[in-house]
Amino acid sequence: MVAARALLFWALVYSYCGVCACIAGLRLLWSIGRRPGETFRWVVRENPPACLNDPSLGTHCYVRIKDSGLRFHYVAAGERGKPLMLLLHGFPEFWYSWRHQLREFKSEYRVVALDLRGYGETDAPSHKENYKLDCLITDIKDILESLGYNKCVLIGHDWGGMIAWLVAICYPEMVTKLIVVNFPHPSVFTEYILRHPSQLIKSGYYFFFQMPWFPEFMFTVNDFKVLKSLFTSQATGIGRKGCRLTTEDIEAYLYFFSQPGALTGPINHYRNIFRDDGAPELCNMLKHHSCSKNKTSVAINC
Repeated sequence: MVAARALLFWALVYSYCGVCACIAGLRLLWSIGRRPGETFRWVVRENPPACLNDPSLGTHCYVRIKDSGLRFHYVAAGERGKPLMLLLHGFPEFWYSWRHQLREFKSEYRVVALDLRGYGETDAPSHKENYKLDCLITDIKDILESLGYNKCVLIGHDWGGMIAWLVAICYPEMVTKLIVVNFPHPSVFTEYILRHPSQLIKSGYYFFFQMPWFPEFMFTVNDFKVLKSLFTSQATGIGRKGCRLTTEDIEAYLYFFSQPGALTGPINHYRNIFRDDGAPELCNMLKHHSCSKNKTSVAINC
């Protein structure tokens, strides 16, 4: 029975991966047919836009983790010694997504917006095995300790939200408050996606990202048209007037993600979710644990 369920699971994963790849391939052929010259245009941004060095956002800092040897980049605002607010971004983003929160909360907190493993100016290990869930959880624990804190207000968005949930489950004593935007509790999400085909379709990129190199290539098509669309289209972009990304904001994202190899690390985060060695243990924790009762947990889905 277990073997049959495992076979069915992997058949679903690889079948849906193939479907997503076919759809992406058809879109690529359509683009080549319409504008072959534009399709393969990829402009590497050589100079960062001024907004990335705006002193009002905070100070650019680096910390090297002893055990992993990785150097992490973060932007910090607010006085040292104040309670720590640690911000974890989603995909495809980096610390700059928290620019408004850096300004808003620095009067009450030491606000730290992190570049996750593989993103932005943080080191990006080359092997996908270095992006397993247990590595990502340990990163946050190690960074917290390296900053001189033993607890924090932890805020995560999208993929960073999933990491935040798992950190709170594995190390509840380190999280005084947990705020998650656009990512449900992992156990709820797993059950929901298996029972609701519409959500399975919306999360199709999880399966598409299992392929080597092709997802990275599709992001570069038409000079990162997919990336631009994610932030500006009606379906996935910011809809409220006055809150939309400026041209300079878009260039900030393009500056980092247009660099050769810059997309592999972020996509590698997803390449272990169906085969992570620590998945059984994590599943058991998700079933039997929740955030401690003395914590405040808020999940926001937009």
